[in-house]
Amino acid sequence: MIQPRPRTIPEATVARLAVYLRVLTGLADGGRTTVSSGELASAAGVNPAGLRKDLSHLGSCGVRGVGYDVRALRERIARVLGAERSRPCVLVGIGNLGTALADYAGFGSRGFHFVGLFDASPARVGHTIGGLTVQPMEELETAVTATDASIGVIATPADVAQQVCDRLVEAGVRSILNFAPATLTAPAGVDVRPVDLSVELQVLAFLGQQRAVPAAEVTA
Repeated sequence: MIQPRPRTIPEATVARLAVYLRVLTGLADGGRTTVSSGELASAAGVNPAGLRKDLSHLGSCGVRGVGYDVRALRERIARVLGAERSRPCVLVGIGNLGTALADYAGFGSRGFHFVGLFDASPARVGHTIGGLTVQPMEELETAVTATDASIGVIATPADVAQQVCDRLVEAGVRSILNFAPATLTAPAGVDVRPVDLSVELQVLAFLGQQRAVPAAEVTA
């Protein structure tokens, strides 16, 4: 039976730590050695008080009047997030979105690498994307076991996403990123993160509409 694990840092904080890590990586690559809480917060899209609260989960980090050591803070966040080691991932669904994900080189720098690509279409099986050959779905479970893949990415049509999720879980995958426009269910102890691009666009449309309302009232 899969057992849920305790979380010592809130999930929302973990998400923001990942953003801080991205910002700090950019600063380090640009040669920066220190950064103030205000500058880091602004670049990450949060307020300084929220930033300091998030970083309090890591222990003492900054120096008053000096700020944060960019590389030291980056390394600490990377260690907490487990970004220091590479995590093998499998990707199911090699349509337009899946192809773009498989060919994206940026995952490697964040500690993630695809070890298997899978699709149900014979027309896609055998194609090489990002240095990997697309395999048939029949080989999914064997490949997950052989590569010790810990993360599964689903980019399939909605009607088969749950079936794919079930197979990944049965094969031993405990973390799933779902791009399919479907709500998935999984046992306790399995983390499923949905990424629905249409929902995000709808939110943006709503926010744009809200901004337009006051403007219309002013000109009325």
